[in-house]
Amino acid sequence: MSHDLAPLPGPDFPPAIQEILDRYYPSRDGEVLSLFRVFARSPRLMQKLGASGLLDAASPLTVRQREIVILRTTANNDCEHEWGVHVKVFARAAGFSDAQIRATRLAPTKSEDWDEGEQLLLQAVDQLHINGRMDEPTSKRFATCWSTEQQLEILALCGYYKTVSMIANTAALPLESWAARFPG
Repeated sequence: MSHDLAPLPGPDFPPAIQEILDRYYPSRDGEVLSLFRVFARSPRLMQKLGASGLLDAASPLTVRQREIVILRTTANNDCEHEWGVHVKVFARAAGFSDAQIRATRLAPTKSEDWDEGEQLLLQAVDQLHINGRMDEPTSKRFATCWSTEQQLEILALCGYYKTVSMIANTAALPLESWAARFPG
């Protein structure tokens, strides 16, 4: 692990860092996630990433739709750390079965685990990951299935969680002890 990207040790953080953590990054039973402690190495980045949080109730997506995007994005970026945190914290609230959780990592988009809209969402996320855009047929279907606001939210989630994945992977973060692990 790069020492420059190692999580800032806690639990006693400088007051300016603690203020940002309190505002944007909830602790889990008093523990600040290692990813957030990496963000804390740059108060500016930490504040900007926290301020752009896309996990609030104002999202135009359902929790299930949002988590499909996040889990597939983090799986595509081989970010077990973030994938595992989201599985543990949000997968049940999103109504995922165990097979669907596994499928976010292992299964093709055309799978009996997903309805037609969810298959399209997975296909769009996969294409965005590979090409930075969708092919024309997927893009046309995407535009007819999702409002403009939803489309932008999906694109923003893909970009945000690609960034999170790159930071977590480059920092070689150890997996949170309580988080899920990649299947297989």
